[in-house]
Amino acid sequence: MIVVCLMGATATGKTDLAMRLSQRFEIDLISVDSAMVYRGLDIGTGKPDKAALAKAPHALVDIRDANERYSVYEFLRDAWRLVRESHARRRVPMLVGGTLLYFRAFAEGLAQLPEGDAEIRAWIEARGRKEGWAVLHDELKMRDAQAAASIAPENAARITRALEVAAITGKPISWWWQAGNQGGWLEDADVSVLEIDLQHGDRQRHWQRMSDRLRDMFHTGFVEEVEGLRASGIGLTAKSLSMRAVGYRQIWHGLESGASEARMFDAAFTATRRLAKRQRTWLKRFSSAVPFDCTDRDLDGHLSTLLERQLLGHTTT
Repeated sequence: MIVVCLMGATATGKTDLAMRLSQRFEIDLISVDSAMVYRGLDIGTGKPDKAALAKAPHALVDIRDANERYSVYEFLRDAWRLVRESHARRRVPMLVGGTLLYFRAFAEGLAQLPEGDAEIRAWIEARGRKEGWAVLHDELKMRDAQAAASIAPENAARITRALEVAAITGKPISWWWQAGNQGGWLEDADVSVLEIDLQHGDRQRHWQRMSDRLRDMFHTGFVEEVEGLRASGIGLTAKSLSMRAVGYRQIWHGLESGASEARMFDAAFTATRRLAKRQRTWLKRFSSAVPFDCTDRDLDGHLSTLLERQLLGHTTT
């Protein structure tokens, strides 16, 4: 059984490429994007519109309200279910997106404790310095009494880790202490995975591509989209998991502080560049991934040639 993983940094054209390929091959698309899971996060995520999704459906898009949580644990469970359903239909599942933590979990399984998230950790540490670690320990006690009982109120590192794990996965750290590992494809002898890394070789041109893409989002109503989410009445705050997504976080804070749209754009662009840098670091871990240049004029042709060799019997044209 084969699975295709189409990975890449932000603004490399993964989604559009996957939709084009789905028209040529018997492919089921599975989104690997921790922000596209949320209804109402459309412009800032680069989510395909309804017409595009009708033509090339994506699983795991619009499956949560913006005030809900979605964890890597839930993704791994959902992804394996969808992969098996696709194989049962004698089709090829293609996982496509830029949330590399999800791809890593799919490959290697979910360890008893997930890897950290630098941004979430920094946010918790900043709260600890400002509010005091005793306050955060009390918060942990309300969320996870079992963990709090084993962590001293002054132990900043362990309090941070416990709150970080809960924020990343949506489950208390005490649950992870008791849970077994969730398997990845590397542990499944029946699954063969083709990993594709969509790259942009020119750093400056990639930055320009990110800037142009973000500017288009602002022109088509990104700020208004966040304003609507703030006014939705569903209980969203700046701390909501969905509002930690790059771009949404910066616009939310900009609206709170009365910043100009230009300043919000600059903040969102800086965050996008940092995201791309983190993604490139993550992608180095996928040593078996086949690299493709997203600026290649014959990208579709070159990638289709590879897929034709790998996906015999799954071509629609």
